[in-house]
Amino acid sequence: MVETDENLIQRLCEESPRFRKLHEEHMLFEKKLQEYEEMAYVSEQADLERKKVQKLKLAGKDEMEAILRESRQ
Repeated sequence: MVETDENLIQRLCEESPRFRKLHEEHMLFEKKLQEYEEMAYVSEQADLERKKVQKLKLAGKDEMEAILRESRQ
């Protein structure tokens, strides 16, 4: 039986502390980025912070994808 991505993510969140931490951070970064999107005006400092959050989110996503790829094999 082929495991769906959603099921695989759920299983990895339960079994892997590292994956669970990455997944939780990803969700927090997503929420933070949404807050920046909703701002009427973004100061230069806030824009720098937004870019930092985007980079952290992307780095975490890359690591999660590597773990998912490894788990599919």
